[in-house]
Amino acid sequence: MLASRALMEFLRPRPIRVQPYFGYRSQHRLTISVRALRSKQATFAGKGRWQALRTMMAQFASPEVPELPITLEIRSPSGETTRHEAHTNSEGFAHFDLDLSGGWPLPRHTSWEKVSLEWDNRDGSQKVDGNVLVPGSEESLGIISDIDDTIIETGITGGLRSVLRNLNRVLAQLPDDRIAVPGADVFYGALGGGAVATGSQSAPGTRIDATHRPFFYVSSSPWNLFSYLVAFQRTRKLPLGPLLLRDWGLDRETLGKSSHGTHKRAAIDDILATFPDMRFALIGDDTQGDLTAYGAVVADHPGRIAAVFIRTAGEEMTAEEVAAVQVIEESGTHLWLGNTYEIGQDFLADVGLAHDEDAAHIVETIEKLDVSAEQDATGSAEARRA
Repeated sequence: MLASRALMEFLRPRPIRVQPYFGYRSQHRLTISVRALRSKQATFAGKGRWQALRTMMAQFASPEVPELPITLEIRSPSGETTRHEAHTNSEGFAHFDLDLSGGWPLPRHTSWEKVSLEWDNRDGSQKVDGNVLVPGSEESLGIISDIDDTIIETGITGGLRSVLRNLNRVLAQLPDDRIAVPGADVFYGALGGGAVATGSQSAPGTRIDATHRPFFYVSSSPWNLFSYLVAFQRTRKLPLGPLLLRDWGLDRETLGKSSHGTHKRAAIDDILATFPDMRFALIGDDTQGDLTAYGAVVADHPGRIAAVFIRTAGEEMTAEEVAAVQVIEESGTHLWLGNTYEIGQDFLADVGLAHDEDAAHIVETIEKLDVSAEQDATGSAEARRA
């Protein structure tokens, strides 16, 4: 009897869990997405290929829960609490896109605001915190960054073979084992002002300081990698921000090279529409069509893009990329192309903030960190010789 009960419990589906993704809001709009799954909360402890394989397979094999009612609770800066309900779709996703009637004031400095999500499973009523990024009223510049080969090395150059090769790397390596793009932590940390944790339990409406300038990440990676990528960002002390990923399958529509640019373009357009009073710097690389996509953004949103930064992998530019460079340069938008993030004083000119004291401080910080790193390297070499 005991053995039978144990077997039945083992075969029972896991309780329903809701995974909130990072949202964002302006004065007039709040958007956040979630996914209902039958899985444990992702953890990336442990070492070794088999541990990584077990952990990552769980991320991709988690059963989705359709038609689940989920309630979002938010609190306005004036203290008014409202509740909103959505149902998950066939892939387990629920999307909240709310009109903030009357306009919600922005905090002075960029902040994370807490929201609450509620649902029922076999254990009763459940609740989890969500995090919504709110750019500060004093911030005039935001950052929109790619992920693959911009902050994390993947080696993807488009096409099924390279995507599957990177998928094998994801399954075999936990976040601590992945290689960060050299210099990304220093450059992004100085630009944003440092990464801030968002995991504390708080009431809806509670604010937590975020990076000085708001960061948004756009990527063609699947939503299954959300927790993985956030864990990677935390371990590398990269600024946190909403990750705009994709729901995808192993088909031509998902894996085709053109689809990367299409997804990123749509995500960037949404951010620009949500924050019409802000300008943005776009950061990407030349392996997945970022330059072409960013050129189209510059052309269609005159004056909204302060600068475009493209990390180059050394491959020859395509005709489309050459045309994008011409569009960006003719628009007067600052363009930087290079294979490292050692930008130094050129940063001011490229971003167009030559008279911005805060930007000057960022460059100072980068240069001091570069000098410190050189001294550490020299000291380590001398110690080894000794």
